[in-house]
Amino acid sequence: MKKQGGIMSKWVLLLGGSTGHGAATAKKLASEGYGIIAFHFDRGEAKKIAENTIQEVNRITNKRCYYFNTNAASEKAMDKYIPKIKEITNGEPLKLLLHSIAFGTTTNFFGDEPVTQRQMDMTVHVMGNSLLYWTQNLYNEGLLSKGSRIIGLTSEGNYLAMEGYGPVSVAKVAMEAIIRQIGWELGFEGITANSVQAGVTPTRALTKITENWETWVKNTKKRNPMGRTTQPQDVANMISLLLLPEADFINCSIIYCDGGESRSGTI
Repeated sequence: MKKQGGIMSKWVLLLGGSTGHGAATAKKLASEGYGIIAFHFDRGEAKKIAENTIQEVNRITNKRCYYFNTNAASEKAMDKYIPKIKEITNGEPLKLLLHSIAFGTTTNFFGDEPVTQRQMDMTVHVMGNSLLYWTQNLYNEGLLSKGSRIIGLTSEGNYLAMEGYGPVSVAKVAMEAIIRQIGWELGFEGITANSVQAGVTPTRALTKITENWETWVKNTKKRNPMGRTTQPQDVANMISLLLLPEADFINCSIIYCDGGESRSGTI
């Protein structure tokens, strides 16, 4: 049963907030006065990058930031951390739930090492279905209410076939369907849900998708009408705009943040 939400807080929750789009969004929203609650799952070199992000966000927010290095897609994480999130916001609803988790299998369906059922299930859960379970739990605790935004990051792999991208493509399509349904079911309460589709972005995540990422970047610059790739800051700016009151009526949509790239042919 849903618990009654209160006055909208100045807190946002980022599932994936240490690198790439998530990190840029954390810094952008921190600069606009939001407190940052973020999850990341970083080890080794990535952990060092995450620590730099956390230090900067901590500085911008004057220590109004909480980063948790754990698997945010797990049920145990939700059970453990949602009470902490509620304590941080004093029970007030979150302004934003952003799904920016970039962790999945990048392999083809066929070949020498085809994707396994376990890999497929994990990828779809982490990069797609987990958004639904977070939304359900936050909503039931009164942490999503009128004016809250739910946003998931997607890519043009949602309708294009690419080398090694099949499992992630399936996850992105699942996430988009989940977002549409969330927006449809919760829209009457003033809670909106949308996907933001970024273009090819030279981030650490891109290097994990393909060994030919430099070629992707080169070809994207030729293909994009604006002559460059999407940058994490572009996506952060888009998300910032979607938090404005003027965006209250944008719901159940895929919003493109790619300079027209997705309308300009193939990679």
